[in-house]
Amino acid sequence: MWIDTHCHLDAPELGADHALALDLRQRAATLGVGLCVIPAVQRANFDTVRQLAHRTGDAYALGIHPLCVPQATEADLEALDAALGAHSDDPRLVAVGEIGLDFFVPALCTPGMRERQAFFYRAQLRLARTHALPVIVHVRRSADQLLKHLRELPTDGGIAHAFNGSEQQAQAFLELGFKLGFGGAVTFEPARQLRRLAAGLPLSALVLETDAPDIPPQWLYATAAERAAGQAQGLNSPAELPRIGEVVAGLRSMATDALMQATTANALTALPRLAALLATP
Repeated sequence: MWIDTHCHLDAPELGADHALALDLRQRAATLGVGLCVIPAVQRANFDTVRQLAHRTGDAYALGIHPLCVPQATEADLEALDAALGAHSDDPRLVAVGEIGLDFFVPALCTPGMRERQAFFYRAQLRLARTHALPVIVHVRRSADQLLKHLRELPTDGGIAHAFNGSEQQAQAFLELGFKLGFGGAVTFEPARQLRRLAAGLPLSALVLETDAPDIPPQWLYATAAERAAGQAQGLNSPAELPRIGEVVAGLRSMATDALMQATTANALTALPRLAALLATP
């Protein structure tokens, strides 16, 4: 089976009542996607992702996303600590995430906001250590700083989500016990550096993800001009994961089934609690 290691099934684009998300998840299942990991992004959706994961038979992570840090409070960190403790016996809780740093969005790049992001990131790394969970980290123009904090507050590994850094940064994450998430961005031919990494990194480094409904693959993407002309952006979902896998397998000149088996094994290494879910009828 395939494992989508990062999928926001609770996103508003997939339906406020989750009906569309459930339909898309079922379609993905028919295509061989056996598990999805649904990460939270803020306190308000901690319960939502947990309930949805139980409804779909998937996994979830709890955390505060850097894009949500401007509105977050220390009470939210206390709530995260409480939720991780309350659900410590839930086999579907597999990580602390989505957490990290974002130095792409201009509003998050002021000195004060960089400091605030670092505070929430480090606090959540400590919670991951306390609750003995791996982390799912958001890396956007922030790899070196993410790595700096991880070296100071090492965790039980995890996944560098939507990795798009250098080979040196990739190796640094691997040395800290992380796997690197590859998704729709790797399907674009102009993404030469990312495609070189997908082709050349050790096979043991890779996990696959969609980040649905975000980061649509090339075949779903509509340019700004196309959107202006009335063409709708395609809706990304876990059902796209096998085709993304085909692209990565092609870049590596290997059989798609072999890539599926390897990336599934890698996901189980990165998020060990997933293994018990595979054994669940």
